[in-house]
Amino acid sequence: MSRRIIKKSMELQASKEKVWDVLLLDKFNKTWFADFSQGMRVQTNWKIGSKALYTDNSNGGIICQVVANKPQELLTLEFTGLLVNGKEDYDSVDAREFIGGKESYRLLAAQGATKIFIETETAEQYYDWMQDAWDKALHTIKKLSEDNA
Repeated sequence: MSRRIIKKSMELQASKEKVWDVLLLDKFNKTWFADFSQGMRVQTNWKIGSKALYTDNSNGGIICQVVANKPQELLTLEFTGLLVNGKEDYDSVDAREFIGGKESYRLLAAQGATKIFIETETAEQYYDWMQDAWDKALHTIKKLSEDNA
């Protein structure tokens, strides 16, 4: 099982509070989640230790646990399993490729703007696809943050 780390960053002409809302609030994040999978949404309360269940139109997705949440600063999720045809999977070979991986979002104020840093671990076979999806998602996050600033 081989994982690679994707690191991306972008400066947004919006406050940390607005960017944080775009990351966490359903009315915004469903839009940028679509850059990964159509109909993607998340069920969670974003509290440390809570489950975050990401599902899409195919009833598939990923299961995470919130391991850090410092509002307007840092959100870290740890992958704990997959959702396959609506069933939680913690044991298959595919699930084990994701389990233990992390995804983090860090925000820094930058002279009236906000710099966002994304870091995610992904299985080798998804690396190129995830790189492209994150490029699209960051541009969508930028647009949502700046249009609603």
